[in-house]
Amino acid sequence: MTSTGLLGGIAGLLVTGGLIITYVASRPGHVARVQPSSDTWKRPRLGRGDKVRFALATASGSLIWVVTSWPVAGLIIAAAIAGLPVLLSTSRVAATAIARLEAVEDWTRRLSDILVVGLGLEQAITTSLRSVPEPIRPEVTALAARLSARWLTEEALRLFADELSDPTGDFVVAALILGHRRRGPGLAKALASVADSVAEEVALRRRVEADRAKPRTTARAVTIITLGVVAVGALNGTYIKPYGTALGQLVLLAVTAMFIASLTWMRALTLSAPQARLLATSRRSR
Repeated sequence: MTSTGLLGGIAGLLVTGGLIITYVASRPGHVARVQPSSDTWKRPRLGRGDKVRFALATASGSLIWVVTSWPVAGLIIAAAIAGLPVLLSTSRVAATAIARLEAVEDWTRRLSDILVVGLGLEQAITTSLRSVPEPIRPEVTALAARLSARWLTEEALRLFADELSDPTGDFVVAALILGHRRRGPGLAKALASVADSVAEEVALRRRVEADRAKPRTTARAVTIITLGVVAVGALNGTYIKPYGTALGQLVLLAVTAMFIASLTWMRALTLSAPQARLLATSRRSR
């Protein structure tokens, strides 16, 4: 096997491994009984835009490889298109998590207001569908559907907590479970107090995210400047000529890997650490 063929095989394996690692790193850990849950609340699914991006990355990387005969050049283009939106999207991930938490607070407060008029918990949850905030509408809709299908209330609530997958959501659900068990007055007042606590949590997370805005901006600026320098350098044949050899390709690959590792580390530093769940995972979600 020639050195070029060997290098191509190595680069192909690294491309595949890099895409897999990027995808896995962007997914929150599976939530077990009392294991940490992700700050993103739900396990992300590949949407249409993600599939288009990965297809574009594969096509662009392959094209660059064929045109330049540089397998690492194809790797860099593919990794940039597929991975940069993930590595630099911490602001969006954090904003989504806070929006969902704020929606939980809003829904809890509205549920408290509905319970004041004398409805039972199950009826109040179904009635709350009319004004449930959009970020948690799928979860609340599923909860109401299970209650309408005559699920056991506590089991439906625990599965609802699993779908929210956040300790603050567990706090709200725990209050609902206690209210269901006791079936006495005071649940509306308790939920109002819980909503106040969730509002404080939202304010705290907003302050934390404001402090993290600077390093995120720095990471994006450094990435853009680096890509600009690489693009300009690529136009200079004399400058990039040493990278055309097998050794040069390996050096370029190592530099690229270190840069991706730095961005991955920065992403981990600017995301909230996973927190332990308060409620055990429902048997239905295992």
